[in-house]
Amino acid sequence: MPKTGKRQIMGRGKGYLNAAGPQYRFIVFLILLLFAYTFLLRVFQKLAEIVQFPIFLPIALVTLLIFIGIVEFMTTLRKQEGLEDISLTTNGMLLNELAEALAAAGKPRLNVSLDSLDARKFQKITGSDGWDRVWRGINRAEELGFFPLKINMVPVRGVNDNEVADFARLTMDRRFHVRFIEYMPIGANDRWSRDVCVSAAEIRGVIEREVGPLVPFRSENSAGPSDNYQLPGAQGVIGFISPISRHFCGSCRRLRLTADGKIRPCLMSDTEIDVKSPMRGGCSDAEVERLLRLALEIKPERHHINETPSGCFQRTMSKIGG
Repeated sequence: MPKTGKRQIMGRGKGYLNAAGPQYRFIVFLILLLFAYTFLLRVFQKLAEIVQFPIFLPIALVTLLIFIGIVEFMTTLRKQEGLEDISLTTNGMLLNELAEALAAAGKPRLNVSLDSLDARKFQKITGSDGWDRVWRGINRAEELGFFPLKINMVPVRGVNDNEVADFARLTMDRRFHVRFIEYMPIGANDRWSRDVCVSAAEIRGVIEREVGPLVPFRSENSAGPSDNYQLPGAQGVIGFISPISRHFCGSCRRLRLTADGKIRPCLMSDTEIDVKSPMRGGCSDAEVERLLRLALEIKPERHHINETPSGCFQRTMSKIGG
């Protein structure tokens, strides 16, 4: 083997793959991708056996898979017994490109995070100039019949709270479910405080003052923390999710699988249970089940943000799972 000073791996044809080169890194990525795919399926299969309510697909599951494996993963999930509902939360950047394939994979419910209808403001909030890509993706998903198609908007005082009425108006002639979510202290460092958090009551007041009265909306499959309403004559739905001003911890039924393989029983608690390390170590299915049951057992009765308003959880939603 030539002495180049770099570790090399024997290949076929033209010699070697450089361990620092792009071909080697791509092979390593594929190996990691295969592991992630197998790991996630095993966790969800076990959840389907022990949990007696619908299981939701959080954003953490697509962190590694979005470029190559998300469609195949969705297709495989559809075949798992016990999975009553699959919902994909996304920032929408690749939705336009993947919408047709996702539709063919069974049309999971889509939650698209979009905090501004203004491209320049979107760039300031996200650090990306991809507003056009996200909006094209939303339109394409609507054309393909994804329903419900939910748009999640987080109003922040002094940043985008002046767009609440514009988001609400989207529901007048389109079947969007626009959901206003109170700003939570997650991955916000020192940017979060109660002062910049716009309560659901304030948001509702803006809509009723500037757009029109809201009528309660109920549907058979309206599970989840959102209080839903409609504007008279509207095609879409307006929802309010109020984790800060009126928590819904008593009815919360979610566990989150983080991007680094930990079960997080409560979004607003740093308590996590590592399932990746035991599975990499070859643990039994019984041990996986024990860890998942433990996550359910230690799920707290409620969060305590209002008692500790200066607290902020450092993990971002992309790492926790949407």
